[in-house]
Amino acid sequence: MFAIFNILTVFGQLVQQTMPHFVIQRSLYEVRERPSKVYDWKVFMLSQIIVELPWNTLMAFFMYVCWYYPVGLYHNAQAADQVTERGGLMFLLLVAFLLFTSTFTDFIIAGFETAEAGGNFANLLFMLCLIFCGVLANPNTFPRFWIFMYRVSPFTYLVSAMLSTAVANTEVVCAANELLKFNPPDGFTCGEYMRNYMAVAGGYLIDDNAAENCQFCSIKTTNTFLASVGSDYNDRWRNFGILWAFIIFNVGAALGVYWLVRVPKKKLGGKKKKE
Repeated sequence: MFAIFNILTVFGQLVQQTMPHFVIQRSLYEVRERPSKVYDWKVFMLSQIIVELPWNTLMAFFMYVCWYYPVGLYHNAQAADQVTERGGLMFLLLVAFLLFTSTFTDFIIAGFETAEAGGNFANLLFMLCLIFCGVLANPNTFPRFWIFMYRVSPFTYLVSAMLSTAVANTEVVCAANELLKFNPPDGFTCGEYMRNYMAVAGGYLIDDNAAENCQFCSIKTTNTFLASVGSDYNDRWRNFGILWAFIIFNVGAALGVYWLVRVPKKKLGGKKKKE
């Protein structure tokens, strides 16, 4: 889970790199192109958004190669015989994450005068999304007032999709220091003593027939772990689609905010305000 959590931290760096460039381009447009009516503000905004998309797609490829394989997440897909689909979906999720980051950055900076102010506000929203996405705290532990943050955070759906794609449908192998060790009551084997418990709670024993020094792993399959954090492998493509809904919203919101804050409006008398 924390391998995925660490990937999300590149959000802040991308925001800090993109916003100063946007502010410079906007200043040039508003001083030079807009007064001369070379092109409309919508062309300027869309060009700023679209130009980031191919670069972020290329960056997603490098992130995928340098993270997915070295961490070894593809081994889980091999065990489940789902290498092609899960590897391809993980790449698409990284692309969606970077496209969300770039469009969200444009959305925020469209309404701020300086990159510093926009960056501070964007990082505040980023931290809220990260805190309430279900990684640092399970949604079942949230006060009910804050559960809405879990529902509206885009990272909720991103983390769920990446986590289920990375580890679903395979067996858990506990390390030696993760095994619970105990002795069963006299006259019982480990398997006899734990049978009813495992039927309800899951898990597995290293040796069912042992009469002493039982070694028990509390989770047998990765799907049990996913269920404990509110993630479901069956929702992976749905969550990917929801991410695209956030991306489209960011594009529309960026255009709306720029029009509201930066585009000169007509006065009641029909004359435009001075730029």
